[in-house]
Amino acid sequence: MPLNIDIQQILLHMLNFAVLFCALYFILYKPVKKFMDKRNDYYDELEKKSSEKLEEAEKLKEEYEEKLTEFRNQEEELNAKTVAEARAKAEKIIGGAQAQAADIIAKSKARAAKEKNNMMKAANKEIKALAEEAAQKLIADGEDAYETFLNAFGSDSGEN
Repeated sequence: MPLNIDIQQILLHMLNFAVLFCALYFILYKPVKKFMDKRNDYYDELEKKSSEKLEEAEKLKEEYEEKLTEFRNQEEELNAKTVAEARAKAEKIIGGAQAQAADIIAKSKARAAKEKNNMMKAANKEIKALAEEAAQKLIADGEDAYETFLNAFGSDSGEN
């Protein structure tokens, strides 16, 4: 052995390396590989669940949007119906109020005409009474005036 190489030493080192490799393979590599596979499976499962939940969420979102549009349509229909009913009721109330107003105006005009006639009758009676009183005063004053005139001219003509 020229370089001081011993084949037995090389074989022992190779055997030692093989034992070390096998021991490390069974002690470290297999458990680490098993752990890594479980971890990959776990994350794959999480990804699968999250994608399923995402799809479910998208479906729910679509359903929600459909229901929302449906509710908005129903709301618009209900609002239109309510507005139409309110307008109809308002027109009915306005019509009734106008009819009542016309009735009140007609009654007021009739009452005013009646009061006017009553006032005219009362005024005519009063005018008639005043005219009679004035005529009586004129007659009475006329007789007094006539007597005064006769007395004035009679006493004047007798004195001249």
